[in-house]
Amino acid sequence: MTDKTSEYTADSREWSPPRRLGGLPPYPLADVPDIKARLLAEGRTVIDLGVGDPGLPVPSIAIETLHEAIGNPVLSKYGFQRGLPEYRQAIAGWLARRFGAEVDADLEVLPVIGSKEAIALTALAVLDPGDSVLIPDPGYAPYFGGAYFAGADVIRFGLRAEDGYLIPPDVIRRARGRLRLVYMNYPNNPTSAVAETGYLKDVVSACRERGAVLLFDNAYSEITFDGFRAPGLLDIEGGREVGLEFHSMSKTYNTTGWRLGWATGNRRLIGALRRVKTFFDTGAFMALQAAAAAVLQDPDAYIQRSLEQLERRRHAAVAALRDAGLDVQAPRGTLYLWFPVPSEEKAEDFCRRLLIDSGVVLLPGSAMGPGGEGFVRASLAIHEDRWEEAGRRIQEAL
Repeated sequence: MTDKTSEYTADSREWSPPRRLGGLPPYPLADVPDIKARLLAEGRTVIDLGVGDPGLPVPSIAIETLHEAIGNPVLSKYGFQRGLPEYRQAIAGWLARRFGAEVDADLEVLPVIGSKEAIALTALAVLDPGDSVLIPDPGYAPYFGGAYFAGADVIRFGLRAEDGYLIPPDVIRRARGRLRLVYMNYPNNPTSAVAETGYLKDVVSACRERGAVLLFDNAYSEITFDGFRAPGLLDIEGGREVGLEFHSMSKTYNTTGWRLGWATGNRRLIGALRRVKTFFDTGAFMALQAAAAAVLQDPDAYIQRSLEQLERRRHAAVAALRDAGLDVQAPRGTLYLWFPVPSEEKAEDFCRRLLIDSGVVLLPGSAMGPGGEGFVRASLAIHEDRWEEAGRRIQEAL
């Protein structure tokens, strides 16, 4: 991580960025939009495998409900933290069907403006400055961001292939300091690793022993393959007492721009996060919540259709990338393929060169933390018919 504090001026008459920003990692490939724009201006096509957006159609019932709800003046008012009661009830119903557990829609469900902001804000709800936080490396940026802005002692654990990209429970037991928060995400972004129920039980036990809150990011719970069913805290005896589980409408229902999700779990933690959020937002647009409620009450045929399309993409992607000479394994979950950089280059340098030479965008693993160096992430973001061309371009650039 680069220390940029030396760039700041002590001249109080002129504004300069706070030192706090100097502790944030630089944004990798910040020049990608400019490179893409230049390539397009030259008449070249760009294949973007870097974005974590499935790009599938939004459920029709969501569109229809939103069209009707947007004309309701009541739904244009502040929703505040509790949001639309029908949305909370729909979430509780979905959780009951999915995990077989009854959830109190008033006390154990918190609607959030996409899980990203709430995952970061959880650190402010849980931690005192100096508390220890364990985060996976590589991992989703809000894990580090939330812990960093909360003034925590951030412990990065490097995910390793030999561990199945899992954080061993003993790492939680032995973590330094006053461990109060553990971030965990399975099915995992970016490695696509999955966790079995037995493993999650051990993690819950380890967190209980340490008195640490487990933040379980389950955004990809419904995007799994080969018959695998992703577990959640509600599957584990005592799981909800130990932590919070986050779900997102973005990936499951292809509504990334709608910014809708929820947290469920320990009532005191839900209350603490709700209190923090009252100082940062006044809730998501309630017409969107009404549309989401309609989707969550609909049969799961939509999810199955989406998975069938993603399965075809997965098959095409693995075949095309292997033909290009890349060491790729078929993921059991998420939208991503995770593989080693096929050269001696740094991940960011490889991805930049590939974009310039071939017009293909990949995400360097280092964008997800220093533990991702040497790896690249590709997303199932394009139609299966385009993967052959993507593979050919990559092969020609190697």
